[in-house]
Amino acid sequence: MTRPTEHTASLNAARRARSLDWLATGPTVDLLVVGAGVTGAGIALDAASRGLSVVLVDRHDLAFGTSRWSSKLAHGGLRYLASGDVGIAYESARERGILMSRTAPHLVRALPMVLPLHTRTSHARALWTRAGFLAGDALRVGARVGARTLPPSRRIPAPLTLALAPAVRADGLRGGQLSFDGQLTDDARLVVALARTAAGYGAHVLTRCGALELTGDGAALRDELTGARMEIRARSVVNAAGVWAGALVPDVTLRPSRGTHVVLPAARLGSPRAALTVPVPGESSRFVFALPQGDGRIYAGLTDEPVDTVPDIPEAPEEDIDFLLRTLSGALATPLARQDVIGAFAGLRPLLESTGTSRTADLSRRHAVLTSPDGVITAVGGKLTAYRAMAEDAVDAAVARAGLDAGPCRTQALALVGAGTAPTAPDVPARLRARYGSESAAVLAQAHGDPDLLKPVAAQVTAAELHFAVRHEGALDESDLLDRRTRIGLVEADRDRALAAAREALVAAEAPAGAG
Repeated sequence: MTRPTEHTASLNAARRARSLDWLATGPTVDLLVVGAGVTGAGIALDAASRGLSVVLVDRHDLAFGTSRWSSKLAHGGLRYLASGDVGIAYESARERGILMSRTAPHLVRALPMVLPLHTRTSHARALWTRAGFLAGDALRVGARVGARTLPPSRRIPAPLTLALAPAVRADGLRGGQLSFDGQLTDDARLVVALARTAAGYGAHVLTRCGALELTGDGAALRDELTGARMEIRARSVVNAAGVWAGALVPDVTLRPSRGTHVVLPAARLGSPRAALTVPVPGESSRFVFALPQGDGRIYAGLTDEPVDTVPDIPEAPEEDIDFLLRTLSGALATPLARQDVIGAFAGLRPLLESTGTSRTADLSRRHAVLTSPDGVITAVGGKLTAYRAMAEDAVDAAVARAGLDAGPCRTQALALVGAGTAPTAPDVPARLRARYGSESAAVLAQAHGDPDLLKPVAAQVTAAELHFAVRHEGALDESDLLDRRTRIGLVEADRDRALAAAREALVAAEAPAGAG
């Protein structure tokens, strides 16, 4: 099977229209996947790369839900090890290694993380965290991730702690614990890369196409742009709708949990060279992280609060913001204030209901693949880092249930679009290489020699990136561009500055170059 290229993996309005025309002819597909977050996009790629015919639909956009609201970390599973769940911890470490070495090395890189140790930190707590980091090193070795990819943890002196995290309180600082984890350039970009790679293997990717009803052999769909209703026949159907999965398959019971982050100017924390890790008082395995993003911003999170309702776009409540600022401030020389927050976002984790615990923080992050009485397969739970393993299990279940003629899973060694060798030409900025990998020169080419299109419109994002998102990444409107293909919209003032450029990119896509 031919590896996808920039053009075969391009998503745009014209390709969406062709897929809808094809769907109207009444084909029967091997697999219908509902929900285009990281799980659904991963399932579509796994199935398409095995040679199955696949349709991936979402009522909104790629990465519209939980998948764009994460901490942007490819976790190694340390928290799960602390809670005694060795299986999930090892799976996380293994999948992190696959992301960093094969699947998306252009989107995931090593992030140094500092946990400061002050005189008020008990020796028992210091020993406990050190033991945890050593266990994390063992997980990394067990997952066959080399020290060049993720260096081992170590104890560091106070001067180095302050050099890496300048805002830390120097008074009483004994030193710190330095560890490394995987950091995603952008969680939504990972989802887009998965969907585009699936499209390169022949999958039909239909955003703004909602599922009204599901059965084990098909679904009723609605084009959300026109209101047209259509039926699709499928040999197997997978519900990957995340926190909305229970609305499509009522016997799936979830307990959603809200994770909130705040956006801070990096300068407010001294433009740190490492993430800051601060233990939550009274908790043995919960931390608040201040994560540098490389664009002058820091995302600080996160909370773990149960919710009763599931809105399309969760809001970050003030009590969550206060909790994050208060916890972080406990390690800082100058406490954070509410006016330091320039943005905030919240996401909902699709946790499976479990007996014996009243807190969502204690619920397992293990994923599950469930089959309803009418044959709909639901993939739910889990976490972003282990999406690939979850997708493999879901496709295995679909193949077995429907007796599909499929090859073996290929995704452990399958590189996503952009994962090839990035151009090193001096005219390709390092920032583009870090976000687009081997496609960075193609992004640059969207300017067609116009220097104005290479100027930042907001938050270091250029107009050329917006044009690329419309012509190749399936962006259909301003929100797709500003809130998911880029993360400009996380800061409202940035969003306002970039809105005109987003509209211009959508208009420009109507030219022949956008025909896909």
